[in-house]
Amino acid sequence: MLFHDVIAQALRDHGITDVFGVMGDANLYMMDSFQRHAGCHFYSVSHESGAVLAANGYARATGGVGVASVTHGPAFTNIVTALVEGVRERTPILVVAGDTAVVDKDNFQNISQRDVTIPTGAGFEQVRSVKTVCEDVAVAVHRALNERRPVVLNVPVDFQWQEAKYAPPAGPRWSGHQQLAPSQAALEDALGIIASARRPVVLAGRGASSEESRAALVRLADRIGAPLATTLRARDLFRGEPHNLGICGTLSHEVALQALTDADCLITFGAGLNRWTTAEGSILADKAVVQVDSESAALGRFQVVDAMVQGDAGAVADLIGDLLDEAEVKPTGYASPELAAKLAARSDADFTDASTDRTVDHRSAILKLDAAFPQDRTLVFDGGRFVMKCFSMFHVSHPSDYHHTVNFGSIGLGMGTAIGAATGSGKPTLLITGDGGFMLGGLAEFNTAVRHKLDLVVVMFNDGAYGAEHIQFRNKDMDPTSSTFDWPEFAPVADALGGKGYTVRNLAELDAVIAELPARDRPVLIDIKLDPDKVTAH
Repeated sequence: MLFHDVIAQALRDHGITDVFGVMGDANLYMMDSFQRHAGCHFYSVSHESGAVLAANGYARATGGVGVASVTHGPAFTNIVTALVEGVRERTPILVVAGDTAVVDKDNFQNISQRDVTIPTGAGFEQVRSVKTVCEDVAVAVHRALNERRPVVLNVPVDFQWQEAKYAPPAGPRWSGHQQLAPSQAALEDALGIIASARRPVVLAGRGASSEESRAALVRLADRIGAPLATTLRARDLFRGEPHNLGICGTLSHEVALQALTDADCLITFGAGLNRWTTAEGSILADKAVVQVDSESAALGRFQVVDAMVQGDAGAVADLIGDLLDEAEVKPTGYASPELAAKLAARSDADFTDASTDRTVDHRSAILKLDAAFPQDRTLVFDGGRFVMKCFSMFHVSHPSDYHHTVNFGSIGLGMGTAIGAATGSGKPTLLITGDGGFMLGGLAEFNTAVRHKLDLVVVMFNDGAYGAEHIQFRNKDMDPTSSTFDWPEFAPVADALGGKGYTVRNLAELDAVIAELPARDRPVLIDIKLDPDKVTAH
C-alpha cells in the first residue's frame, strides 16, 4: 500500500467516518483516499478555521472525536483561534495536518507547526516515518479522546507516495472514561455537610448531563428537598421539574437568584464553579459547598470548597441518597410548593417590547423563534452583545444539543461550529450570530452549508455595529461612528450563495418569515435589523 492509503485506512479503522477540511498539496491524497472508503465523507469547507470549528461542533454533537485536515504553512496558522476554542471547550479533535518535507528547507511555506501548536494548549504528535504511521495515528486519536483537547497529527508531505505496510489498531478500542469509586472518607465528609443542611440546592454541570446522571440528581434532590439548578453548559437539563431554578450565576433570574442566595448548602455535580456560575463567588457566600466530579483536576480548581468527592455524578448521588436513608435524615422542604409557584409564575416575556416599524427588539424575536423552531434541534451561538439574552431565553431538549463559541471571547466561530454540529446531529440546526460575526466567519462558510445540503437556519441579529464597542462609546458620550458599518443587504447575498435570504425589519415581517420556515429546502439566513442603542443584556 501507499502511505496515503494506509493513513486513510487507519482513520477509518478508528471509527472515523467524517472529516472536515481544506485540501492542499500536503493532504489531498490522504483525503482523496479516505473519502473513497465506503461510508466515509470528506466535507470540504472554505477556510481552514472553519474545518477545525466544524470538527469541534461534530465532536460536541456526537460525543466522539471530530476530525479536520489542513495542509501546511499559512493553512496551518489559519487554525490557531479554532484550536484555542477547542482546547478551552475541552473538545476531542484530531487535526491531520500536512507539513513541508524536512529536506525542503527553502520551502516558502515552512514554519515550525509544533511551535505554532503548543501555545494554543493543543497536543502535537509527529508522524515519525512510513513504518510508524499506524501507531502514530492510534496514539493521536487516543490522546484526543483521553485528554479531551485537540491533537495535531503532523504529516510530512514527502511520505504520501512512499510504500507502507498497514497494521490494524492493536489493543482495545476506546470505551470512554471509566467510573471511579469515591473514597469512603470523602463521602462521609460530604454526607455530614448535606445531612446538616436546611436549605440545600443541587447544581449540575456538563459533567452530570447524561440521562442516568439527571435521573440520579433528581432522585437526590427529591430525597433532601432541594431545588435544582444548572451551569450554562448544562442548560435545560432539569426543564419541566417544578423546582428547576434554571441557570446558576450571572444569568440567574430573580426567583432563582433569591433561592440560591438564601441556600445554606450547594451540592455540585460535574460543575467547574467558575466565576460566571458563581457570580464572582457571591453565590457561594455563607454556604457550605460539596463538589463532586469525575476528574480530580476539576475539584477545587476555581473555588475553595468544603468537601470534594471524585466519582461519577450519578453513582455518587445515589450513594449519598442511600447513606441518608440509612441515617434516617429527613427531607428539608426547601423545595417548597411556594417556590414552585413562584417559578411557574415567572416568564421570559416580562419586558416592554422596544420594536418599531424599522427595527426589532431582539428579546421579542428570541421568544418567537424559540417557540417556532422545532424543539428537537441543535442550537449554536456565535459571540456578540446580543448573546446575553440568548443564553437565558433560548432552550434545547437536552444540554448535548447546545453549543456556544465564546470560550476564547471571539466572534465569527459560530458558522463553522454549526456546520459540524448539524452534520453530527442530523437535526435541524439554529445558528444565532451577529452581523460582525457573520462577516468575520459566517460569510465564508454559508455556501459550505449549501453545498453539503445542511438543514441550517442562520438568524443574524444585525445592529450594523460592533455592539460591545458601540455601547462603550455611548456610555462615555463619545461618537460611536467608528464602530458602525454600512453592510450590504444580506438576504440577496444569501440567495447568491445558494441559500434563501430574508430581511426582517419588524415583528410582522418576522412572523411572515417564521410561517415560511417549515417549507425550507436549503440553508436560510434571516437578517433581523436591530437598533444598536436598544440591544440590552438585561
